[in-house]
Amino acid sequence: MFGRLLDWSRRHPGVVDAFWLVPFSVVSVTNAWFAATLAGSGARSVPWPGVVTGPEAIMAFGLVTLVPLLWLRRYPAGVFAVVSLGSFVQWLAGVEPLAFNVSVLIAMYAVAARCLLRWAVAAGLVAELGLALSFGQIVTNPDFVSWASLSVFVVAIWIAGIYANTRRRYLRSLEERAVRAEHERDQQVRLAAAAERTRIARELHDVVAHNVSVIIVQADGAGYAIDSDPEQAREAMRAISDTGRQALAEMRRMVGVLRTDGVTGEDRGGGRIEEYAPQPSLSQMEDLVTQVRASGLPVEVRVTGQAPRLPEGEQLTVYRIVQEALTNTLKHGGPGSRAVVEMEYGSRELLVRVTDDGRGAAAPRSVDGHGLLGMRERAAMFGGSVEAGPYAGGGFRVTARLPFGETGRSRAA
Repeated sequence: MFGRLLDWSRRHPGVVDAFWLVPFSVVSVTNAWFAATLAGSGARSVPWPGVVTGPEAIMAFGLVTLVPLLWLRRYPAGVFAVVSLGSFVQWLAGVEPLAFNVSVLIAMYAVAARCLLRWAVAAGLVAELGLALSFGQIVTNPDFVSWASLSVFVVAIWIAGIYANTRRRYLRSLEERAVRAEHERDQQVRLAAAAERTRIARELHDVVAHNVSVIIVQADGAGYAIDSDPEQAREAMRAISDTGRQALAEMRRMVGVLRTDGVTGEDRGGGRIEEYAPQPSLSQMEDLVTQVRASGLPVEVRVTGQAPRLPEGEQLTVYRIVQEALTNTLKHGGPGSRAVVEMEYGSRELLVRVTDDGRGAAAPRSVDGHGLLGMRERAAMFGGSVEAGPYAGGGFRVTARLPFGETGRSRAA
């Protein structure tokens, strides 16, 4: 409730100023009117000789000290200077302090709360000087105790302003820090997405390069066998056709993904050559599960449905999603966790679900981890999607849906 009220007051500063300025002005004008009435009837509000208390002077000084308060929020130092100067002229004219002179303390508080420390100190000294000058008019027999008690009141207001200034600057620094942290987080996410796309492009490049190398080998074989064994040459040409279509599909998926650094090797002559070693596929899934089990995480694998022959890029995507999900379980699942890998081959899509019974939402989050982002990037390249999060009863679940490509359906086992 208090927080909402504070936010509302920040959005409507004019209403807040009017809330305290209107009652203060009414009290000040009423007090000045009574003082002016007494002065106009020949009476003196303070029985000291030589005091000038004309009604025009009282109302003029009241306007000088009250009207500038309308600009107090925008120009605190300037308003304080005008109000203090008006009160000083009032003291020179011999007009006794009235309710509107409290505006000096109000302006002093605004300076302490909104301006630099040196201006706050100057405002506090000026207010103390004004108190010392007016002290002889409001106390018949002044003594140090009375002056000190009034000074404590002035100092308390000044300290309150300094505290408000310090708190405001602290909150502003927190807001600026939060904005910077948000910008840095967004930048890290963009960099992580770019790095993940680069990694995906590199892996797909290797897959396509492997397919091209297979085409070259098959083409060479067909060239040798075309005269001696035409049937074998035709088989080689069919393999070239299938492999070429698959490589073309992988290349289309790679459009728009930039590859910034090549995976290179060194040949026997000291030159640089491209490495065409294929990336992991579904055939290495059992090896991955065995490796995870050896790390101390019990893993159960369930496969349902008839598995089609998926393109190598899509197999790589499934492999990486399962690998990342199991790695997250090893990191955050806690002791005694178990994982289940489910692969359901439907008529149109492959459903991959990795579930563990670890700590789930209670697990500490990694500040620089972008594994889930990488999963989504990989699945999106094949028109799929990834959902991840804790589920009821504890644990964490990663669900990926990958549609079968045209090549995968036409070559289903």
